[in-house]
Amino acid sequence: MRPRRCLWLFLPALALAQPGAVQPDARTEFHVKQVVTGAVYIDGGTSSGLAEGMRLRVSRRTPGAATLAAEQRGEILVVSVASTSALCEAVSGTPSFAVGDTAELSTEDAQLRQILKGVTKQRNFAQIVSFGEDDPIEDELREHVPRPPLPEVNRIRGRISYENNILRDHTGGGASNQQGLALRADMTRLGGSFWNFTGYWRGRRNARGRGLDQTTLVDLMNRTYHISFYYSSPRSKNVVGLGRLLLPWAASLNTIDGGYYGRRLNRTLTVAVFAGSTPNPTAWNYDPGRVLTGALVNLEKGRFDALRFSSTTGIAFANVHWKPERRFLFAENSLFWKNIFSVYQNLEADQMKAGRFGNTVSGTVLTRSFTTLRLQPGKRVSFDLNHSYLRSIPTFDTRLISTGLVDKWLFQGLSAGIRLQGPGQLIFSGQFGRNKRDQDARAAFNWMSGVSWTRLPWVGMRADFRYARVNSSFGSGGYESASLTKQLGERLRLEFQAGQQSFSSQLTRQNRTRYAGASIDWLVGRHFFLGGGGLFYRGPIQSYDQIFVNLGYRF
Repeated sequence: MRPRRCLWLFLPALALAQPGAVQPDARTEFHVKQVVTGAVYIDGGTSSGLAEGMRLRVSRRTPGAATLAAEQRGEILVVSVASTSALCEAVSGTPSFAVGDTAELSTEDAQLRQILKGVTKQRNFAQIVSFGEDDPIEDELREHVPRPPLPEVNRIRGRISYENNILRDHTGGGASNQQGLALRADMTRLGGSFWNFTGYWRGRRNARGRGLDQTTLVDLMNRTYHISFYYSSPRSKNVVGLGRLLLPWAASLNTIDGGYYGRRLNRTLTVAVFAGSTPNPTAWNYDPGRVLTGALVNLEKGRFDALRFSSTTGIAFANVHWKPERRFLFAENSLFWKNIFSVYQNLEADQMKAGRFGNTVSGTVLTRSFTTLRLQPGKRVSFDLNHSYLRSIPTFDTRLISTGLVDKWLFQGLSAGIRLQGPGQLIFSGQFGRNKRDQDARAAFNWMSGVSWTRLPWVGMRADFRYARVNSSFGSGGYESASLTKQLGERLRLEFQAGQQSFSSQLTRQNRTRYAGASIDWLVGRHFFLGGGGLFYRGPIQSYDQIFVNLGYRF
């Protein structure tokens, strides 16, 4: 047998732990402080123990709400770290993050950070390492260390409920009824893999007699949900997603009911294919019978703490009720300079042929374009400059105007906006625009303003008020809306919303409408919940009352 050898080794990593050195704190929860296209900044960095490659789950919760009531927004990956801030890119879920969202460090990364922190606190000492004939590196690789499963592995949380809606029509008389199911899921690392199932789903069965033949406002808002079954692994070049979702590289195509498959060719280049229908009524070219298929290439270069560039180019084919409608090119480009300045632009260009589908021109024609420049000189103030162009009349559902879900399509031409965070959790926002068509004698001016309180003084409610006046190529008018939310302890949540809109457009005869609604969500015991509410809607085409109740189980 070969004689054993003993070596005295000093561990370099332990030599860095000097008395009085500043150690990272034990924070595992952070908050989004700025949102840019495809990425966010959070209020924690190396001083909090964060490092590149760590993952965090982003959620949104109403102040005072229970933890289970938090809406999961997706997962982010730390790509660049400063001392007190970190830049993260979206890797899954719905990339619609907002300032104030909560980002929670994964349990795996939190444990690793704690281990490293404990090592650096040890005193310097000489260590005797003894080994014989076998290779110590191979021995370490073969060593099996039993470990408990990570909390995010096979985590299954969510809620499922039965819903019942009663509708009473005031235009034609009669009543109708709907039954359905709703599911909210947060299921991660299923079977120990990198497959995840997250989001919302609602399905309804109509049992209508002489009741409403058209979709109600509540039904329209419910169609904007996202739910997906997706695969994303840091060790794999493949990216897969199925469900009702946004394409990770081309969010401008809006929601699709379908899926995508992507392949990372290297660290900067990704190719993908996708297919699905277009169910979201907030899309500018909404048509529930449209099917979209296509392919894209995405290129990313640069660093988040300096200059970063992302570009997506692709081709898509649209069919309506299985008949060819469009063949178009699309592109999304973004440029970022730290957290101070960003430019984002997307466009669609159609290949047209005169005489087909009513076209009067041939060749490549710009169909849609949107450009925005954003400047944030400080944490409490930001400015943006936008330009929007639509060649055709948009087909989004105009009943959603007063909800604020289609504000991005109301401002055509050039517009500018500001967001200012004042004292007492008060936030002001405003947008002002100018639009002039060829046939207009003079330019039209559009403006929108909003005020929100995260927590109203004395009453402790969250409030949001909005007022808008627009004049675009497809209509003119405005809307006013208000919403109030109150959380009573951990088990009871109340919400009230109301609004009205007056909008003259060739898209609809529903010119003037008013609505008011309220809802309640009550957690009964540990696993059950009960909810209900009502909506009163008045307009020249639709006028109805809707009462809904739901009973469910959370797990």
